[in-house]
Amino acid sequence: MKQQVLDGFNKFFDGKGGEPRVFFSPGRVNLIGEHIDYNGGLVMPCALNLGIYGAIRKRDDNIIKLVSGNYDSIVEFALDELTYNEVHSWGNYPKAVVVQLLEAGHKISGFELFLLGNLPGSAGLSSSASLTTMLALALNNIFGLNIPPVERAILCRMAERFCGVNCGIMDQFACTMGKKDNAILLDCNTIEYSYAPLNLGDYRILIANTNSKRGLADSKYNERLSECESALADLQTVCNISNLCDLSPAEFEKHKHVIKNKTHLKRAEHAVYENSRTKEAAQALKEGRLEELGKHMIESHISLRDLYEVVGDALDAMFEPSYEYSEKNPGCVLGTRMTGAGFGGCTVTIIHKDSADDFIKFVGDAYKAKTGTAASFYLAEASEGSMEIL
Repeated sequence: MKQQVLDGFNKFFDGKGGEPRVFFSPGRVNLIGEHIDYNGGLVMPCALNLGIYGAIRKRDDNIIKLVSGNYDSIVEFALDELTYNEVHSWGNYPKAVVVQLLEAGHKISGFELFLLGNLPGSAGLSSSASLTTMLALALNNIFGLNIPPVERAILCRMAERFCGVNCGIMDQFACTMGKKDNAILLDCNTIEYSYAPLNLGDYRILIANTNSKRGLADSKYNERLSECESALADLQTVCNISNLCDLSPAEFEKHKHVIKNKTHLKRAEHAVYENSRTKEAAQALKEGRLEELGKHMIESHISLRDLYEVVGDALDAMFEPSYEYSEKNPGCVLGTRMTGAGFGGCTVTIIHKDSADDFIKFVGDAYKAKTGTAASFYLAEASEGSMEIL
C-alpha cells in the first residue's frame, strides 16, 4: 500500500518540492459497548489493520490539493477558502482538519495529498475518522506542530462537527490511540482509558458488511437519545445520578419502577446492562477468557435488537445465520453481533481461522437468499493507531 500511494502521488503531482511522506490511520470496530457512550457508559473498540493511507508534501503557497485514488477525484482550495462546500464531498473532511488546526492557533501552509484506502466506506467502520486522524498526524509531523495524540483525536472530533456530524470521541480516539493486539476500554465522558489484551490465538476478527444503507440510523439515534434522557429524568427523582450508566444492574432493578413509559424502560435497561457487559468483557480479556467476551457479544446484539431496537432487517439477516453457524459448530465462533449505529452497516464476529471460509460461504449465501444483496467480508486484526510509514 505504501508503494501504491507513492505511485498515485507521483502520477498526479510533479517531482518539484521533494519526496512526499506516507501516513496511515486505521478504521475501527467496536467489540462491545454500543449506544451507551451518550449515556455515560464505556466502549471497547479496537483499531483495524484496514484504513486510509496518505502521501503528503508541503507547498510554499496557500493552496491545498487533494486527490483520492478511491474516488478518482480531485479537490482544490486555498487556506482562505475554508467553508463547507457540498461540491467538495469527501474533501470537506480534510478541510475540516485544517480549520480546526488554524482555529487552535497552529501555523501551516498549503500541501499536496494523495489518498488511498482499503477500508469500506459507509459501513460503520469509521472511514471518516480514519481520514481525519491520518491527516491530523501528517500535518502535525510535516509542520512540526507537536500536538499530543489525545488532543489530535479531540481536534478530529470537532472536524466531524464541521461536516455536520455530531459524534462522540470513540472513533477518533480508537483510530489515533489503537494498539496492536489490544482493545481500548474508553470512558467517552472523561476520556480515561486502558488497554485490554486481545490475544486471539487461532481466532480472527471478521467484519461482515451488509452493504445496506444505514438510512434510519441518524433519525433513530436522536430518538433513542431523547428516550434515554426521559428515562434518566425519571430515575433522577429517586437516584443521585448524572447518567443512566452510573447505575449498576442491581441498582437499576431496585429503582426501575419509576420509569413509567415501557419503551423508555427498555432503552434504559439496555444502557445499564450493556455498560456492565462491557466492563465484564474487558476483565475477561485481561484474564484471557475469550469465550466470555464472545458470550457478552451475543448478549449485546440481542439487547440491541429487543430492548434498544436498532438492529433492523439487514443486520438481523446477517446475525441469524452467524448465530446458527456458531450453534452448529461449537468452538468455531466465539461471538458475533452488530456493531455501530445499526439499521445497516456491519457485524463483527470472532471466528476460528480454519472456519473462516466455511462461515463466510454459509452466512453469505443465507444473507443473499434473504435480502437479495451480496455481503462483503473482511478478515482483520487489531492494529496500531495513526502512524507515519517510514
